[in-house]
Amino acid sequence: MSIREDNNRFKDIVKGKVKEEFRKYVSQGEMIGKRENEFVKIPLPQIDIPNFRYGPKQQGGVGQGEGEPGEAAGEPGEGQGQAGDQPGEHLVEVELSMDELADILGEKLELPRILPKGHKNIDTVKTKYSGIAPVGPEGLRQFRQTYKKALRRYITSGQYNPEDPVIVPIRRDFQYRTFKKVLQPQTKAVVIYMMDVSGSMGDEQKEIVRIESFWINAWLKKHYKGLETRFIIHDAAAKEVDENTFFRTSESGGTLISSAYKLCQQIIEADYPPSQWNIYPYHFSDGDNWSGEDTRLCVRLINEFFLPNVNVFSYGQVESKYGSGQFLKDLQKEFPDDERIILSQIENRDKILDSIKEFLGKGK
Repeated sequence: MSIREDNNRFKDIVKGKVKEEFRKYVSQGEMIGKRENEFVKIPLPQIDIPNFRYGPKQQGGVGQGEGEPGEAAGEPGEGQGQAGDQPGEHLVEVELSMDELADILGEKLELPRILPKGHKNIDTVKTKYSGIAPVGPEGLRQFRQTYKKALRRYITSGQYNPEDPVIVPIRRDFQYRTFKKVLQPQTKAVVIYMMDVSGSMGDEQKEIVRIESFWINAWLKKHYKGLETRFIIHDAAAKEVDENTFFRTSESGGTLISSAYKLCQQIIEADYPPSQWNIYPYHFSDGDNWSGEDTRLCVRLINEFFLPNVNVFSYGQVESKYGSGQFLKDLQKEFPDDERIILSQIENRDKILDSIKEFLGKGK
């Protein structure tokens, strides 16, 4: 029991350290590259829970070993290298689950719970068979288990006759399947990430998008088990890719944002009926669209397709010295008060946490 208590206490200490340095962990993205399934390894300074350690006898300790009263307890040794002015740092990697990280994110940013949309977002009750019991309804009696128990009784009591192997179960031999009712949410959700990969979107801009998408996924997975993700990249043309390609691709062409929105619409119409799915499109760009005409087409697609069909449409604009940033201004002008669209300006890594708060703070 004490080991479990120590482990829980250690977990609480780790969570406290992550909360203290949360902005650093988010902005640097240290933990994202250390994902293993549903766990994330986090590098922390060495943390030890105080405890007694016993060494073998006759190997020194309090009151043991060589030496005379009053003698110094050790002589300077011969070291190598020059003295430094900073303490050494000992790092240890500890694991936290995605749910635990989502809890820290929600607590730190005071995020509200998501209210899924759609009339099919209800819990269904399912029967889960969980074991064997000596009582139960006759319809769940297990013949094999009942026979085995009766056979054991015959053998142990000496009644079993191999030449006449007749086994007659009695009431105390009966075995039944046990079950419990479990609630399974019917809610289904998909996140569709779109990113401008034209020449003006450099590695730093894509790293910001990568960090944001990690935390967005962590929060949404807490509310939707089995969350699906899709990835679209675009310059003057759009295509669907896997996650690794999404964050590593670089192009040098122009930018037609509408190409991504059209492909996103096609994916939703083909695979995610809005009446059954909670849909979250996220688009990231430096805001440098090819023309005002294409921007007007994007506005029309948002108005006519996305806003009526998705939970919320989110656009994040990262700063680039090559991008004009005009697209964000155009969207702010077109959608000044519509809560179905969230617009966020991400000037640098230090603004990532504020942007996540903007995207997730409405609980949609």
